[in-house]
Amino acid sequence: MPVIAVVGATATGKSGLGIELARAVGGEVVNADSMQLYAGMDIGTAKEPEAARRGVPHHLLDVWPVTRTASVADYQRLARAAIADITARGRVPVLVGGSGLYVRAALGELDFPGTDGAVRARLEAELDELGPAALHARLARLDPAAAAAILPGNGRRIVRALEVIEISGRPFRARLPGYGQARTAVQVGLTLPRPELDRRIEARVDRMWQAGFEAEVRNLAEAGLRRGRTASRALGYRQMLRYLDGSCTLEAARQETVRATRRFARRQESWFRRDPRVTWLAAPQRPGQQECLLAAALRLVDGHLAARP
Repeated sequence: MPVIAVVGATATGKSGLGIELARAVGGEVVNADSMQLYAGMDIGTAKEPEAARRGVPHHLLDVWPVTRTASVADYQRLARAAIADITARGRVPVLVGGSGLYVRAALGELDFPGTDGAVRARLEAELDELGPAALHARLARLDPAAAAAILPGNGRRIVRALEVIEISGRPFRARLPGYGQARTAVQVGLTLPRPELDRRIEARVDRMWQAGFEAEVRNLAEAGLRRGRTASRALGYRQMLRYLDGSCTLEAARQETVRATRRFARRQESWFRRDPRVTWLAAPQRPGQQECLLAAALRLVDGHLAARP
């Protein structure tokens, strides 16, 4: 059996389909959501509770403290080890998540250059002092193709690109992932009409607020969330921290979380739409359609197997 990957924008139902696929094929879920790797970030990342997993083993949830800076290279190592272990036991890995670079790292021919702590620290200090726009302008001068592929507000990726250019002497764009595939995989993308996706995102944020998200962020703040360069910038968490710091009202934090999540969902869909290996299926919008979606996804897997030599 190949690896099965369920990808797409947030709030399209990837987790539910991943669990159903795993139950149908004798599989185990491997998380590919960069923020669900963090312990304690449950409500804000829509992490599936134990009961909702329906007995399906899940891997790479709650593996990092919120103070740790995310590393795609570290995730790649963990994900490939989990996939190898699942396969060795005769089970099927089902990769589920919307973090596009993490999915590509788990499945694709993607290698990572080294890092230099001193260079990284200097660039991060410049990011704090000058802001991402200034560093993005520098990246545009050094590597226009990389700058075009990285959003001007994504300070973490801009710093990484500048670090790679400085320590390797090569353009960062040359190291961005292509669409080669190191493992045989069937990638299923879930899509929804934009109005429905926007409605679901707002409903999800409302559920977060009602489920005790403020208390979750307060507890994580005591555990060092503000020191976490990656976790503190997660959707919802950044906005709630601003509220806790007195920079905005609770309602303003909620509204900005909705807007930021909608923007993020559009970037996710754009990323995955460019990948020719993803086959798109319509996510259910009415009761009773989940069974049809599962059947369609299983047909994709069966078709892939039938086409193999």
